[in-house]
Parts: sequence; C-alpha cells; structure tokens
Amino acid sequence: MKTFLILGGGTAGTMMAVKMSKKLDPRQWKIIVVDQEPSHVYQPGLLFLPFGVYQPQDVLKERRSFLPRSVEYIETPIERIEPEANRVVLGKDQRVIGYDYLVIATGATIRPQETEGLMDGGWRKNIFDFYTYDGAVALADFLKKFEGGKVVVSVAEMPIKCPVAPLEFIFLADWYFAKRGIRNKVDLILATPLPGAFTKPKASAMLGSLMEKKHIHVEPDFAIMEVDSGSNAIRSYDGREVPYDLLVSIPVNMGAEVIENSEMGDDLYFVPTDKETLQSKKYENIWVLGDAANIPASKAGAVVHFQMEPAVENILAHMQGKPMHAKFDGHANCYIETGYNKAALIDFNYEVEPLPGKYPLPLVGPFSLLQESVINHWGKLAFRFMYWNMLLRDIPLPVSNHMSMVGKKLN
Repeated sequence: MKTFLILGGGTAGTMMAVKMSKKLDPRQWKIIVVDQEPSHVYQPGLLFLPFGVYQPQDVLKERRSFLPRSVEYIETPIERIEPEANRVVLGKDQRVIGYDYLVIATGATIRPQETEGLMDGGWRKNIFDFYTYDGAVALADFLKKFEGGKVVVSVAEMPIKCPVAPLEFIFLADWYFAKRGIRNKVDLILATPLPGAFTKPKASAMLGSLMEKKHIHVEPDFAIMEVDSGSNAIRSYDGREVPYDLLVSIPVNMGAEVIENSEMGDDLYFVPTDKETLQSKKYENIWVLGDAANIPASKAGAVVHFQMEPAVENILAHMQGKPMHAKFDGHANCYIETGYNKAALIDFNYEVEPLPGKYPLPLVGPFSLLQESVINHWGKLAFRFMYWNMLLRDIPLPVSNHMSMVGKKLN
C-alpha cells in the first residue's frame, strides 16, 4: 500500500484530499491528512468579524466534516519533514509516517514577535491583528467601545496572506465609523511598505484614488522598525513616526514552524516551488500548494482553486512516469470590499496586471473590474456559500482556472 500524505487541512489540503480520493485506487493508495487544529477557518471571513458583518459560526466549521471518509485524518502538530528519507515526524510522541508522495499545504502564519515592541504592553489591548480568529474576535470587542482617535493599519512586510485585506479593513473601518456616527472623530492611516496602495500600477492608482476620496491617509514606503506601546507610536527605519490610538497590525507572515524545523524553506520559511508545475524545486515527489509555496502569486484561497487542476494533473502524470504539461499561470482574482455595500474586483496572473473591464463576460459582466459596484459586494458575500458548499467539496465553479483576457480593457 502506497501513501499519499498531505500536511495541512486548510483550503489547499482539503481540496487536494477530496480530488485525489477520486483519482487514486483505494486498494493501492492510502490518503492521510495531518493538521493540528480541529476547526477549519474561512479566512476571508475574518475581515468581517471585527465589524459585526459575520459572526463566529460563519467562519468556523469542523475540519473532519469536509474530508472523505476514505481519507485518514490525524489531528496533531507536525514536528518535521525528513524528505531524504520520505517520512514525517508527528507531534510529541514522535510518530513517524512514511510517504510515497507528499503535499505541503501548511499555509502561512503571522509572526508578531518579528517586529520589535509589537507584543509589548499593547498587544490585544489597543494593538490587534485580524488575520487570526482570536485576534479578529478581540478586535470586534474593542471596536464596539472605541469612540475616536487615530486608527493606524500597519503592514509589517510583504508577502502577506490576501494582499488586499489591509485595504479592505480600512475601507470597512471608514464605513463602520460612519455608521456609528463618529467618522469625523477618527483619522484613518495606512502605513505600508509598498510605494502606494497596491503593488500593480493600475490597481494602485484606482485604490489610491479611493483612499483619497474617503480621506484615508497613506504612509507609503513605511518599513516598520519598532512599536513603542508606551507612547503609542510606530517608527520606521528612515525615522518617520506615526502615532496611534488603535493599531491594527498585519504582522510579518512566515511559513509554518515545521518548514523551519525541516530546513526546507527560504528566509521566510516558504518552500522553494516551481511556479508553473507546483512541484518542489528540490524533491520530485513533493508538491507545495497555497500559502506554503514561495511562488510570486497572491496568497489567497481563490489562488488555491486555480492551482488545484494543474497540480493534480502533474502529480498523476508524475506517478505514471509521464511528462508534466499542466501549468499554473499565477491566476488570482479577488473582491475588494470598499464599504457601503460596494466592492471592487481584480483579476490577474503572473504576466498581466489587474485591468478594467467586465468579468467574466464582456459588456455583460455582471462583475466590474477595477470599479466599485453593489454586485461586486454581493459576489464577495456569496463566495462564503460557494467556499463551504462547492469549493471544498470539489463541485465545479463557473470560473476558468486560467486567466482570460475576455472582457478586459488594455487601454
């Protein structure tokens, strides 16, 4: 009996387990998923928790319920991977599992300890994250009592999970404080290491313009050096200081500790991965999916969906000793909440930046690219249903894996 081992039971790990359970002969293959957390978190929903749009039950479900019965699920920490020996060491009991093929889908985690002073004194008092469930819930409690002041959203370093989430948070904050009638008492500031609101020129221009319209100040090229919780200020390496009453931090994002322990990652503990085949650059029987890979694609759930078909095709081809022809083109699309029941939408890949237009059909849409619309907002909210009931259960979505230029305006 051969073993197909998947490390991580999040979006990528779950989707891979479901798909491979339909492809591999159960008389020849055993599929195992390992994860240390019992709950599956709908990570895009964490953005909405602080503002009361979603409740905890909307973003948490039992992980095991999404895995086929034929898949063995082991709930334990993962100590290390020993790729030269084709085995993984689990938990404190040092249980060893050998594998024939390995999928690393261990995701990314926030590392607030990487920024000096971030966890000193103010952490979870007037300094919060919303990239974790606990952080988002704690921030929701704080916002209910917040009566005004300087709100700073600070991005420590790129890459991060869902690169547009900090922008969405500050747009929603603008709406939330207006709804509470205290927007005139709140200064909103985005401190980012990027030269503008976003990485791509057209998207950055559109989002930057929206920031100005909403009276949100952008502090660009801000490489954070330290947090001084005693004086409620963040400081950059070039000497700038930004005071805050509430600091919403997007800390350094890094790969999982198991990658660090296994010495398989880059400086941020993301695994070197071929950006097209999604195969490990060093080990031919290892594939790396989602946030765990160091490929130049967005770390977002929609990207995992677009990765899955080429990854499965290449794994099966490799098992059969055939050439791997399937390629992931870096396709990503993302709804960007802009507040007031509106959202924008971007669609891009490795080669093509976000462009204006209609999606997925030209002229008809119904979604607008690089433009706010109510329909985009409802598309964002509808994705939660699609995630729980279609994406994780391998029910096809009406979206192509490869990015199309149909409906996009080049000029």
